[in-house]
Amino acid sequence: MHYTKEQIENMERVKRLKIINSVSGIKPANLIGTIDDTGKTNVAIFSSVVHLGSDPALMGFIMRPIGEVPRHTYENIMQNKQYTINHIHQSFVKNAHYTSAKLDRNDSEFEKCGLTEEFITDFKAPFVRESNLKVGLQFLEAIEIPLNGTILMIGEIKHLILPEEIITDQLDLDLGLTNTVGISGLNTYYALEKIEEFPYARASEIPNF
Repeated sequence: MHYTKEQIENMERVKRLKIINSVSGIKPANLIGTIDDTGKTNVAIFSSVVHLGSDPALMGFIMRPIGEVPRHTYENIMQNKQYTINHIHQSFVKNAHYTSAKLDRNDSEFEKCGLTEEFITDFKAPFVRESNLKVGLQFLEAIEIPLNGTILMIGEIKHLILPEEIITDQLDLDLGLTNTVGISGLNTYYALEKIEEFPYARASEIPNF
């Protein structure tokens, strides 16, 4: 199967959306937790979280265009400047999926989807108790992408909570031990399995393939 740019543009909307959302491969599946000024919490699934740097420790995620529909995650972050990123595990992947439903502003996805808010001292945004790998971030910058109106949201890691036993001797994280899941497209989830580990790649040490 070979699709040209013109054929992609002329695809039926749902077909195009599903295919183009899948061709980047398996993406991280995370829940982003926020809270508004009145104390109403929100949690929503995102598949666009990316590492932006380690010093300072920055992470980003893509927010879809503002204005088409209410973006409670965006509004809450802009109000309180803090949010959490929580890995999704196999034990609650169904709960996490349904946070993508468009709820009323007064409804919390935590309550509707059977997830539990968890707070730590001196940090406003809620973590997801069911997640065992979670990150608390301070919002730094929103960069609009003019090509399609999406927004790159950038935050600095203020809190990192994870099981000590997943840190390997080489200081990597074995995410297979956490039962973290990945996502393809809009609604297909995959288990992660560690298949191999290699040393840092140096030009002088490339094997003779």
